[in-house]
Amino acid sequence: MKVYFVSDGTAITAEVFGSAMLSFFDVAVETKSVPFLATKDQAEGLKQQINLEMQQGIALLVFYTISDAAIREIIDSCDCHCYNLFGDLLSPIEQALGVKAQPTARKAHGMKEGVYDARIEAINYALANDDGASVKNFAEADIILLGVSRSGKTPTSLYLAMQYGIKAANYPITEDDFSTPGLPKVLKDHKKKLFGLTIDAQRLHEIRTGRMAASKYASARQCRYEVDEVESLYRQERIPFLNSTKLSVEEISTKVMAEMNLVRHRQ
Repeated sequence: MKVYFVSDGTAITAEVFGSAMLSFFDVAVETKSVPFLATKDQAEGLKQQINLEMQQGIALLVFYTISDAAIREIIDSCDCHCYNLFGDLLSPIEQALGVKAQPTARKAHGMKEGVYDARIEAINYALANDDGASVKNFAEADIILLGVSRSGKTPTSLYLAMQYGIKAANYPITEDDFSTPGLPKVLKDHKKKLFGLTIDAQRLHEIRTGRMAASKYASARQCRYEVDEVESLYRQERIPFLNSTKLSVEEISTKVMAEMNLVRHRQ
């Protein structure tokens, strides 16, 4: 199965919506994005390519977001199933709002003034405060992620920064921290910002083995010990935490946002 994501813009919306739909089906998919398709000639060229592939026996789907009616008509005339991702939504929304849609406004494809700068600042913050590299700026953090090494702290911090503009620091809980009761001293003043990540010990063992095979750090025994200890710490200190083993970084981030009542920076 081959799937085209077609748009007169970046095609990101078509990719996201189309991929979400395809996730319901257990099929192997080859995808191709076609952004900035803005003329009839381009549409006709794509139509010829799609029809040729159909003649060659390739099963095809097209998900598209196109504002120009004439171009939409060309895409819809392809010899395959084509889905206008905005088609069934715009009319009901127009009725609800009492306002006609203006495709040329393209508001969804831009970013409000100030949001871009806020996200860059958040990304820089996440990088500067990754893995406990700097603890002096914890007061500026929206959230501080905790966890043993390789439990998903860094990718989650960066995703929160890039997608939500959240200033996320992260701090590694190591074997040395288990030798004394309670939280590490540098975290005690920021307890309300703390959120813990954990991971199944076997999965942690597999990840660490890929990084440092045949080491104490990667041993199954060490992984079980660290996971047990860090989860005990979370419970004792009443720190909310989440098992990241079977979750994508997107799912982890969304759950963290909800659990900590964080607000996406839109202004």
